[in-house]
Amino acid sequence: QVQLVETGGGLVQAGGSLRLSCAASGRTFSSSAMGWFRQPPEKEREFVASISSSGGSTYYADSVKGRFTISRDNAKNTVYLQMSSLKPEDTAVYYCAARSGRSIYYTKVQEWNYWGQGTQVTVSS
Repeated sequence: QVQLVETGGGLVQAGGSLRLSCAASGRTFSSSAMGWFRQPPEKEREFVASISSSGGSTYYADSVKGRFTISRDNAKNTVYLQMSSLKPEDTAVYYCAARSGRSIYYTKVQEWNYWGQGTQVTVSS
């Protein structure tokens, strides 16, 4: 069982930066792949980025590649999403997710086992 709590959302101007954090509880964090998803207004939830249990491998959606960076600190049971060069189309509720196993190439919502409550990110133009 893994419980996830996201923080760090807010309002930022286009071109700005924001860092999201996801604190995890549970003994399986260090063996879990972690991911970030987002749900824009009136749209379906979509994959953003994922990271392997060791942090050695990462995977990004094309829409955020080169602008967002996912990382994790297993000593703190926390995963991060550093977002830079933000655009209005990045506006969404951002969710942290966890799944068992090593592979990080799962981009469908139903492929992830645990979810946080979400944090709102709003990018103004």
